[in-house]
Amino acid sequence: MRKIIIFGNSGSGKSTLARKFNNQGLTHLDLDALAWLPSNPPERRPVGQVYEQIQAFIGENKEWVVEGCYADLLELVKPFASEAIFMNLPVHLCQENARNRPLEPHKYASKKAQDDNLPMLLDWIAGYRERDDALSYSAHNALFKDFQGSKIELTYNENT
Repeated sequence: MRKIIIFGNSGSGKSTLARKFNNQGLTHLDLDALAWLPSNPPERRPVGQVYEQIQAFIGENKEWVVEGCYADLLELVKPFASEAIFMNLPVHLCQENARNRPLEPHKYASKKAQDDNLPMLLDWIAGYRERDDALSYSAHNALFKDFQGSKIELTYNENT
């Protein structure tokens, strides 16, 4: 049974790759759906609350793919995963992917709202290697190095 975690910078192609696995029969969980409280400005949901939701997802699905940029949440999934994929694309390719994204209706009310957020997202992507938080290169690299199952690091995707 396949149980896959996919992680990397924003715009690296995590969701696109996860959808391909979903089309192969694996149930897809996008951690963006769990990580944030419905507040303005956005605020992270407490990890304990997310843990309960992750446990429920894992218990309800035999084969799955969980993707996101949240190393702290992926650490909760890691003990149950058989495979890890680190989408470690260069920053400029992640930014190019972000510029070319179709509307993400689960995140934005309109394409205009998504486009209005693009400058902030491009800056966020650019800071990936300098940040020192759960959404950073250093956190993803540590997660990847520590993973004991089958693992692969991708430095490009079909979009690049």
